Amino acid sequence: MQRAFIGVALTLTMLLAAPAAHAARFGIADDAGKYAENPASFYRQLRGLGMTENRIRVDWNPDRPRTIVEKSFLDRALPAARAQGVKVVFHVYALNPTALTASPGAADEFAAFLELLARTYPQVRDYVVGNEPNQPRFWQPQFAPTGRGAAAASYVELLARSYDGLKRVNPAIRVIGLGLSGRGNDLPFARSNASTSPVRFLRDLGAAYRASGRRTPLMDELGLHPYPRSDGDSALVGDRWPRTGLVNLARVKQALWDAFAGTGQPTVEQGLKLRIDEIGWQAKVPDSSRAAYFGRETATATSDAAQAANYAKLIELASCDSSISGLYLLHLQDDPDLERFQSGLLRADGSARSAYETVRRSIARARRGCTGKVLTWRHVSGVVGAKAVFGAVRRMPRVRRDWGFSVSAAEEATYTAAIFRLPAAEKTIRRLTSRRAERAILTADGLIRAGWKPRLRFPSQRLRPGRYVYAVRLAASMNAKRTSLRVSRPFFVR
Repeated sequence: MQRAFIGVALTLTMLLAAPAAHAARFGIADDAGKYAENPASFYRQLRGLGMTENRIRVDWNPDRPRTIVEKSFLDRALPAARAQGVKVVFHVYALNPTALTASPGAADEFAAFLELLARTYPQVRDYVVGNEPNQPRFWQPQFAPTGRGAAAASYVELLARSYDGLKRVNPAIRVIGLGLSGRGNDLPFARSNASTSPVRFLRDLGAAYRASGRRTPLMDELGLHPYPRSDGDSALVGDRWPRTGLVNLARVKQALWDAFAGTGQPTVEQGLKLRIDEIGWQAKVPDSSRAAYFGRETATATSDAAQAANYAKLIELASCDSSISGLYLLHLQDDPDLERFQSGLLRADGSARSAYETVRRSIARARRGCTGKVLTWRHVSGVVGAKAVFGAVRRMPRVRRDWGFSVSAAEEATYTAAIFRLPAAEKTIRRLTSRRAERAILTADGLIRAGWKPRLRFPSQRLRPGRYVYAVRLAASMNAKRTSLRVSRPFFVR
């Protein structure tokens, strides 16, 4: 009897000590409920899908900085959402891309507007501050005249003031920073759409934060918009470094660690959550629904079946990654303007796409726990994916002059390579840097782009007979403290 009691007690203790299961929240990024004459119908549909959150836009007008322009719509929508058990998330930004950078006092005015919102609507506890500041459509300038990134430095000031203002009203408010676009070309002198990739933007954001001397956080969560490269891509395709799709979140988490480790801003390993506050795949409009739309389609949309499969995968991934706090699909119902987004679960005429029922079932499954592979992550201290292929380095003729090998990485990195004659002290090889290559016979240095596999070539020169090794040290461009060293087996020159 005593053993049974002890066993039960141990079981209860383990259950109490076990961490709570991860449960991402699911919702819709859509203003339809805000503008609907009968918002209750919109929010009932969300609850029927198993969704509990609705992100809606609140515009800040710099010409009327202390006015809630759409207050009447918000006053009508918020009680309807609450009655249906749906939490509203405010997404606040300025439609004019220069509104928050053209005036020295704009950040203070914007923060004051957020405080006004928080006092007016105390039931709203989540605020997404800004919208895709790495894109010129929403934030300018992206770059200084010299070509250096400028957007993050100005945005960090806005985010800091916004964070402090909202926390003054209610410390329980959660500040979701950025609403960062997963895209960006890093081309400061491009004729159009000169934008910043998410990885580089986070690097610049961390540098600006450190330079400011701030010791308190900028955000409680990071908002992210990891749209596919095209609507024809699967959710599992992702994007190339330094851009990101939903399956590339490890590089976003690493970028956050590179930018903020050791500062007052938590990283993912310290509890910072990622909120996918906008994502969607556009689906084709069938002839039977065409009368409900106008304009001309400008994107290559995917099929109903592919959209449904992608949304099911998004929900599964969110349920299996404990760093994701929430996932919001863009639009419950299509925009009837074909030049805009047709990514809804409902078509413009109200008919349901395949994704409607798929999303409902997927959310129900996700509420019971992860249905796929549990995703875990830890930061790396080396270069991600660093590889060196030295080839069959055994015996080389003494007349040979061509020396080199292939090297690659999953992120951009600089390299310093060398040929050492043995016996060379091991610590000399391990100290190999761009500034120090003592006792090296030949050296080479340069830049490796992510995913490329260039052949590093040394200056043409004969080597005296003896034993040698190749060595290369790579340093991550986003954080030079992250390095990887690769050394070949010895080879002989005879």
